[in-house]
Amino acid sequence: MLPFLRFFASGSDRPLLPNQSQIDQRYRRHRKLIMTGITLGYALGYTCRLGLSVVKKPLIDAGVFNAEQLGVIGSALFYAYAFGKLVNGFLADHANVKRFYAVGLLGSALINLTMGWSTGFWVWVVLWGVNGWFQGFGAPSGIVALSHWFGHRERGRFYGLWSTSHSLGEGLTFLGSAALVSWLGWRGGFQGPGMICVATAAVVYLLLQDRPQTLGLPAITTWKDDPVATRRAGQSTWDAQLSVLKLPSIWILALASATMYMTRYGMNSWGMLYLQESKGYSALQAGAFLALNPVAGVLGCIAYGYLSDLFFDARRPPMNLICGVMEVAALLVMFLSPPGHPVVLTVAFLAYGFSINGLITSLGGLFAVDIAPKQAAGAVMGFVGVFSYVGAAIQERISGLLIEHGTTFVNGIRHYDFHRVTYYWIGCSIVSLVLAASLWRTTIRN
Repeated sequence: MLPFLRFFASGSDRPLLPNQSQIDQRYRRHRKLIMTGITLGYALGYTCRLGLSVVKKPLIDAGVFNAEQLGVIGSALFYAYAFGKLVNGFLADHANVKRFYAVGLLGSALINLTMGWSTGFWVWVVLWGVNGWFQGFGAPSGIVALSHWFGHRERGRFYGLWSTSHSLGEGLTFLGSAALVSWLGWRGGFQGPGMICVATAAVVYLLLQDRPQTLGLPAITTWKDDPVATRRAGQSTWDAQLSVLKLPSIWILALASATMYMTRYGMNSWGMLYLQESKGYSALQAGAFLALNPVAGVLGCIAYGYLSDLFFDARRPPMNLICGVMEVAALLVMFLSPPGHPVVLTVAFLAYGFSINGLITSLGGLFAVDIAPKQAAGAVMGFVGVFSYVGAAIQERISGLLIEHGTTFVNGIRHYDFHRVTYYWIGCSIVSLVLAASLWRTTIRN
């Protein structure tokens, strides 16, 4: 295993470049390329994570799997992703993310290309679980790259820009993959993203870089003259990682993120089926509504980062409260409005997309990275990620059971009752809002 681990290890520091103008030039160039690489890589990588969401109705209609079985398959990815994100988060703090990220993307792409070769239930559970593990390379690599190449006082803005990749990936999946499924059948929902992500892995490898010091550049804290971020510079990486577990605010934040992710992936995983069966829309129409989420989400991510940095002095709780209230209100309109009102539903999905993606930006990582030591950016991202995606996995199982038990047959026609599952999603968002609000006085520690 040692040669394998050495392949991923961060390189040795090089002597500092003597020319300040050369340092400035290289820093600016690499920062642009790294932002492009982590955003593009995470966005396109998302299409290899959400393929199952798009093909659920075709699989049910073809009699391949039922809703409860699909809930088990979907939860396999979330459980594997959760623990993969934790382990890979701890590894990413020590890794050359250039190699680490690219290998994770390539592994996920290859798994997607193998989906459809068998329709055995347990084959799908195992394959989709392995896909979740490879997907767990992405977020820790992205946050470690951000922490090494961007200072604290600009972190909210650049983290917000990177977080748009969630929205872009969801939009590409719900529109692009839905079109592929309509054209090629359910297998196209896996094969198209798989081929795209093979190429994306190569692009990520070319754009990303190891730590600045391995290129002969000073640390970001020196280059940006960022004293807040150097407060714990004397800690070893391992000690900094362990200190994350001693912060009560991180545990509360992780629970807030977990309950928020229950709603988020409730909509991502079951939204297509809900809109088709409860609201009466076609697959492409349902995909178009769900694509409004990421369209508004791009604005939500950027707005969250800029507003919390510039108007609230890098404090996240005020924006958490604003986004949380907006999200709950949007969900009530989405689920309680009667069918046949596409304009009302459009406005609700836009508000939901804006607010949920603001919360993903904060509760899913930015707030935790603010609180934890910089050397533990990957570890804290992985720790919060475990809670988030275990929550998503629990949701997948609960939602599948609630939908399956609410299914009835009348004259041989399947009918769904989504009332219980939508109340469950709304309740999760309310709990998340209350937990996040309890961190109002939490201060930035790194």
